[in-house]
Amino acid sequence: MSDRLTVRAAADRLGVSYSTLKQWIYDGSIRTTRTRGGHHRIAQSEIERQLVAQDRTAVSTLASPKAAAAKERGILVALSGRNQLRGVVEEVRGDGLLSQVRLRIGDQTLTAVITRDAVSELKLKRGDEAVAIIKSTEVMIGRTAPDRHHTRR
Repeated sequence: MSDRLTVRAAADRLGVSYSTLKQWIYDGSIRTTRTRGGHHRIAQSEIERQLVAQDRTAVSTLASPKAAAAKERGILVALSGRNQLRGVVEEVRGDGLLSQVRLRIGDQTLTAVITRDAVSELKLKRGDEAVAIIKSTEVMIGRTAPDRHHTRR
């Protein structure tokens, strides 16, 4: 089973969310094998079959010159940024050229300001899964002060 991927790894390779891939598995769009523990594993050949099918779908739905140019450039399947945080869009607010996107990541909230055009191009709306990719040359780490009322005795 060394040529088989976990659902999460396969979802990353296909560029879809974990929950989307699970739905594809449940509706039979993706063939899997199961481990003794009942976990789904997906063969490399199945991933490649799906990538080809996605590419065919993308080609058949190209209509606008902008979409044709995007196809010519290729589809982004990987990104060098390591700080990728997956979450759910909590709110999108636009004003003028910019929009504020609030992403819920676990029990934390991340707010990003991006162009309104980017929001439109990504078709972002409340409830969508999205990835925040953070590129920075500096990272700050903080710590709260200990509570002085609860000292060790």
